[in-house]
Amino acid sequence: MTAPGASELTDACETLAARDAALAKAYQTVGLPNWRATDATYQTLARIVVYQLISTKAADAIWARILARYEDMTADAVLQDDQVALQACGLSGPKLAHLNSIATAIDTGVLDLTELAVLSIEAARKQLLAVKGIGPWSADTFLMNALGHLDAFPSGDVGLLEAHKRLADLGERLTPKAFTAQAESWRPYRAVAAHLLYDWYNLNRNR
Repeated sequence: MTAPGASELTDACETLAARDAALAKAYQTVGLPNWRATDATYQTLARIVVYQLISTKAADAIWARILARYEDMTADAVLQDDQVALQACGLSGPKLAHLNSIATAIDTGVLDLTELAVLSIEAARKQLLAVKGIGPWSADTFLMNALGHLDAFPSGDVGLLEAHKRLADLGERLTPKAFTAQAESWRPYRAVAAHLLYDWYNLNRNR
């Protein structure tokens, strides 16, 4: 589990606030963001897959049923599990296939999560994307939360797009491509920008 310290976060937030008015508003509202640090494990990757492209409420229910099946959710445990019963937790066919594909990559050593921690962000991202079932959003979320890379950025995240739209007083959300271009000015702290936007969005979700 890796997360930046308060001093590092403060420096990053002040740099971002000076560069971008929308992020300055977010920083003024939420202060230092709450870093979503997780462990660099198969379980973390599996959770990212489960939560992708469905509501948080639905994902919470599915994830709780999945976790209840295991004392320790490892790649091997999932590969050895009753696949019909596992899918009955609420997984779609493609998501079940992705969980198994990622588990196989880890079980066979094709994806070494320990090795990822010592690679550059570019090399680690390339290895993650080479595994079927891990797309750009999943890879960047893992790099950001599990490996603590300050410049990882899940640019297509709907919550980030909506938060930015509201903070920047835009009529509509930027496209993921335009949002990625916008975020270039936030390097090398794009993950910090993402956490500022997440925290602001969660605070203002129902306002």
